Amino acid sequence: MNSEAWLDQVRWTNDGLVPAIAQDARSGRLMMMAWMNREALAATAAERRAIYWSRSRQRLWRKGEQSGHEQKVKEIRLDCDYDAVLLLIEQVGGIACHTGRESCFFQRLDDKKWIAVDPVIRQPEEIYNDV
Repeated sequence: MNSEAWLDQVRWTNDGLVPAIAQDARSGRLMMMAWMNREALAATAAERRAIYWSRSRQRLWRKGEQSGHEQKVKEIRLDCDYDAVLLLIEQVGGIACHTGRESCFFQRLDDKKWIAVDPVIRQPEEIYNDV
């Protein structure tokens, strides 16, 4: 089997992407969802840190490259349909979301309205230089 056979098994979208869900390895909390291309997934496996594909910037995005909130990858899993990746991670700094919250999943549907139910840990202006 060639060294990239594991990458060939992933069912990439027509755009060459796969959804990647980051989950805290200790608490089980879902932290975020982003996209990976083949290069991002290979780099994540090699470096053991989360590297995603930024659709808006059209380039690889090493989680935490600007904020310092890196995700150390403990395990990489592929779902039964081969079309979604799960990263079990250690979230450095305790913030995964660009809004300054622990998780990107901070909004809950309440009476047909989205309500922010998790606090901002740090203001985005304190984290990012370009906000």
